[in-house]
Amino acid sequence: MSRASRVLLLLASALLALMLAAPLWRIQLIAPQYPEGLGMKISANTVRGQREHDLDNINELNHYIGMKRIEPESIPELHIIPYAIAALAAAAVLVALIGRRELLSVWLGAFATVAVIGLIDFWHWEYDYGHHLDLEHAIIKVPGMSYQPPLIGSKQLLNFTAVSVPDVGGVLAGVAFLLGVAALVLAYRREPRPVADWSEPQ
Repeated sequence: MSRASRVLLLLASALLALMLAAPLWRIQLIAPQYPEGLGMKISANTVRGQREHDLDNINELNHYIGMKRIEPESIPELHIIPYAIAALAAAAVLVALIGRRELLSVWLGAFATVAVIGLIDFWHWEYDYGHHLDLEHAIIKVPGMSYQPPLIGSKQLLNFTAVSVPDVGGVLAGVAFLLGVAALVLAYRREPRPVADWSEPQ
């Protein structure tokens, strides 16, 4: 690997480390009775409201339609995600120190795999909360209605517009992956062949 590839990989590792302190994703609920919206930020190890009482208000609204409470301590993935991110960051540093292009390819493959698994798991989490309703105790019942927010984008749920987008940590992950791709491209770029000096006698 070239020096430039190593530097890019170390930068990717630093961005991954910063992800541990930044929210990865955010979901906002906007409705006429909540003109400022209700926000929920999902970090590597917790879920919290965008403002102080947002998560409590979201849980109270969920109670009316039979959705489960969102309780960060009961979500097992939040105990795993920090270790997965830290492992990718540490592996990037190790690959940069060793300097083998094959290991860089493996690291990128592992990064992509973790990202895809994470997005699939997040979609499944949204599906579970939005479809498995306690209709027996729900105050508001709409036959055939489910309340799964979108993985990314916006969706109308009764009188609420749910918006789901990457937050700072999610953007950092995307930039870190692109830095890894750039490092791989530079690592495999063919070195220029030396040009013979015809001025010297052969």
